[in-house]
Amino acid sequence: MTMAHGQLRQSVPMARHTTWRVGGPAARVYEPVDSRDLARFLASDQAVEPFHWLGLGSNLLIRDGGLQGTVIRLHRGLSSLQDQGEGRMRVDAGVPCAKLARECGRRGYVGAAFFAGIPGTTGGALAMNAGAWGGDTWSQVESVETVDRHGTLRERDPADFAVGYREVRGMEGEWFTAATFRFQPDGDPAALKARVKDLLAERAEKQPTGIASGGSVFRNPPGDHAARLIEAAGLKGARQGGARVSEKHANFIVHDGEACAADIEALIDRIRATVQAVYGVTLETEVRIIGEALSHDA
Repeated sequence: MTMAHGQLRQSVPMARHTTWRVGGPAARVYEPVDSRDLARFLASDQAVEPFHWLGLGSNLLIRDGGLQGTVIRLHRGLSSLQDQGEGRMRVDAGVPCAKLARECGRRGYVGAAFFAGIPGTTGGALAMNAGAWGGDTWSQVESVETVDRHGTLRERDPADFAVGYREVRGMEGEWFTAATFRFQPDGDPAALKARVKDLLAERAEKQPTGIASGGSVFRNPPGDHAARLIEAAGLKGARQGGARVSEKHANFIVHDGEACAADIEALIDRIRATVQAVYGVTLETEVRIIGEALSHDA
C-alpha cells in the first residue's frame, strides 16, 4: 500500500485551532496533502477512530478534556479552487468560504457573494448546508466528492442527500472532500467585488468580529430568530466565567480571554433553559459540541 504523505502529530492542543480559542488536546491530528493522500491515510492502519473533521475551527466547541481518535485538519492540504468555466467552480473542502466568494466575484460569477458571511470552510458549509443573507450552500451544488472510512473516493449527486435548513442527511460513513458549484457566469466583476465588500462590512457591523467566538450558536427556530429570543429573554451580556453573550449579536457567545470550554457550554445550556422557560421554544445548537469534559467539570 502507498503510504500517506501528510503530517501526523500527537497530543496537539486544540485551543489554537478553533475560533473560540478553547479546547483540550487531540490525541492525534492528521493534515493531508490532498484528497488522494487523505484517502490513503484513511485506508491505512494509522487512521484511528473516531474521526473529527476540522476546517478553520468555527462552529465547533471542543470540550476541555480533549479528543480521542484522530482530528483530520483539511484547510491547508485540501485548498485547491479551480475555475472550470461558464460559472462552474471545483472547490476543495478546505477552501475558506470567504475566498470562494471573492474568487467568484473576480470572475463575474453571480450567486456566491453570500459565502462571504460564512466563517468556515467549504467542507463545513456542505456538511451543515450553511447559509447567510438568504443564500444557502446546496442551492449552488452540481456535484460533490466524498471519501469513506476505507479511503474510497466517490463523485456523488445532490439527489443522493436529504438537504434541509442547516442539515444534510445521507452522509453516513462518508465525508466531503470537494464540490463543484455552478453559478451564473454573466455578472459584472466590479459590482460583485463591491457586493462582497459590503456584505463583509455589514457582518462586521452586526456581528462580533475581531474577538474569539464560534459563530452563530443556535439555529433559528421556525418563523423566528434565535438572537431575538435570547435578547428578549434579557440575556445580552450574560456571563459565565470568561464567556459572555455578545452585546452586538445575542446569538454569539464571545470569549474574553479567560474562558474554558465548560464556561461556554454552561452558558449555552443556560440560554437554552431560559428561552424554553420564558417562551416555550427549544433552541437547537448550530455549533457542534464534541470531546470529553474534564472530570471536575462533569
